[in-house]
Amino acid sequence: MTFTQAETDEILHQGLSIQDVTEQINLFKKGIPPTKLVAAATIGNGILKLSEEQISLYHNAYDNALPDLEVHKFVPASGAATRMFKFLHQFINGFDPATDSLNNFLNTRNSEELKLFIVGLEKFPFYELVTEKIKASKVNYDSLRDAEKIHLFITTMLSKQGLNYAQQPKGLVPFHSYKNNQISSAFEEHLFETVHYTSASKPTKIHFTISEKHRNSFEIEFERVKNKVQDFTSRTIETSFSYQKNSTNTIAVSLDNKPFKDDGKLLFRPSGHGALIENLNDLKAEIIFIKNIDNVVVYKHKYEVANYKKLLGGILVTIREKVFEYQAILAENKQTKAQIAEIHDFMSSELNVNFPANFSKLKNKHKIELITEKLNRPIRVCGMVKNEGEPGGGPFWINDGTGQPSLQIVESAQIDLSSKFQKSIFDQSTHFNPVDLVCSVTNYKGEFYNLLDFVDHSSAFITTKTKDGKQLKSLERPGLWNGSMARWNSIFVEVPLITFNPVKSVNDLLKYTHQIKYIG
Repeated sequence: MTFTQAETDEILHQGLSIQDVTEQINLFKKGIPPTKLVAAATIGNGILKLSEEQISLYHNAYDNALPDLEVHKFVPASGAATRMFKFLHQFINGFDPATDSLNNFLNTRNSEELKLFIVGLEKFPFYELVTEKIKASKVNYDSLRDAEKIHLFITTMLSKQGLNYAQQPKGLVPFHSYKNNQISSAFEEHLFETVHYTSASKPTKIHFTISEKHRNSFEIEFERVKNKVQDFTSRTIETSFSYQKNSTNTIAVSLDNKPFKDDGKLLFRPSGHGALIENLNDLKAEIIFIKNIDNVVVYKHKYEVANYKKLLGGILVTIREKVFEYQAILAENKQTKAQIAEIHDFMSSELNVNFPANFSKLKNKHKIELITEKLNRPIRVCGMVKNEGEPGGGPFWINDGTGQPSLQIVESAQIDLSSKFQKSIFDQSTHFNPVDLVCSVTNYKGEFYNLLDFVDHSSAFITTKTKDGKQLKSLERPGLWNGSMARWNSIFVEVPLITFNPVKSVNDLLKYTHQIKYIG
């Protein structure tokens, strides 16, 4: 495809090349084939279930290794809180407190979410903040009818003239309330949590990927809570920030796959959280924990959550030690046939690596090439929670085109659920991915892998969007823990539901893991 000089300049300004954009447009034209499931990963078939004794051993392994490790935590935190309040926006936009009946609205709209919000109103961490803001506006709040109170409360909470929570980063919205009305954000809770599985002899390092326009707000929040966290935990906390790179944006196209123009210029769109593989690649730490910004708990649950982080870390350092030993043996090129067989068995049983059926018949040279290529990869250990109907990706064995099943995390949007066979495999899934993982990104010599070498670019998504009323197609890069880590060596382990506490809706803040005092 040819571009004008002006279009070429726009592409280069994004940090992209003509080849990048041409390949993206070709993806739109060809379409992206669905992921082909082979089997659901289950206990004993891709997912580990550990005994209490094994858990204790892995805890000890992690604690013993920790003083010598460089550990970071990586938290995707660029998302706005807008979706948390979706049903509240619908209420204030569709309800006139001067004329409408609240009971009639609740009953006719069948708004169970709004009912729950109203019932739990005083339990939300921002309740006092909102009421104080209302009183400061000199409105006689107590004299209002119930419908007027609720409408004013929600408007004050969400609007730009009020506290503007809907436009804030989710990480900075009040999540929890403690004694003496001490309010904590998800950002603050991540600081408190991380000290429980990082070394006491080193600074606790946490990296947040954020929107550039909110950098100042995050820095202000860190200065607000830094001393409190450090004094309470007797730790030094270091935070760092990065933004999704413009060069990871992708071109938008019209429905007939021609470059979409916005005011005469090419339109480029952020390509989803999979683009953060570049930010992860820039983070030079040998061990990296990854967790979403909204997956936090009140302080009394942090020890239990941290114990399962240590479990994942213990599995990782134990496996990594063996991987490094075998990498060193292969690098010396003095391995025996018995060692080749031992490494092959280890990779099959511990790293979930599948080899060709004729592996035993290959010449030693080809065996060594194959196991070396498959062993020299980043490693991830991922917690998996029993499936209780939560949305999100799940663990599956898939056909990745190599002829051997590959253990992956797959989103439902990647699967052709119109196929009875694929749907039947999908329905057999027993676990889902809570985005709870720890990664090793170096080889036995401490050299960092280029994580971009291990991305499966064919597992991207094409979605339909609108711009100023016009439909367009958008390309999202492979998800960070989906296609962007497709060629990592993966270990999945069952962890309890306590480790998964996302706040997708504001009402999730009423759940017991987000409340100091909870009566269920």
